[in-house]
Amino acid sequence: MATLFTKIIDGEIPGRFVWSDETCVAFLTIEPLTDGHAMVVPRAELEQWTDADEQTWAHLQRVAMTIGRAQQAEWAAPRIGMLLEGFLVPHLHIHTWPAFSPDDFDPHSPMRDVSDERFEEAAERLRARLCADGHAAHVPGPGALPA
Repeated sequence: MATLFTKIIDGEIPGRFVWSDETCVAFLTIEPLTDGHAMVVPRAELEQWTDADEQTWAHLQRVAMTIGRAQQAEWAAPRIGMLLEGFLVPHLHIHTWPAFSPDDFDPHSPMRDVSDERFEEAAERLRARLCADGHAAHVPGPGALPA
């Protein structure tokens, strides 16, 4: 059975995509710790990072770093958080987010009441920064599904 993330990748459930390539996608999480909080997700349904082959794992790390650098530049964050997760959705995903204080590293304290407008503004800012950083080939437009 397809995971929640596979359904997002396939367009069955909407997502705010900021990256798309042949190996993975990245989209904003609906429970962000800070504005711009994204998840890098492999297209293949891998339950956890130890299930990934070395090439896929290295690619996911490079994309997470690229997105993290864009987040840091766009939000002028002193740190970028990164978390591997997989208990709620059994599909490997790497969280990256701009962090301004130790409180921003508490996965049990997501931002509350984030409006659609605020989500879309964060997605647009991250897409624009990734394009400015030379990654336009991998940045889908607003509302676009990953190719």
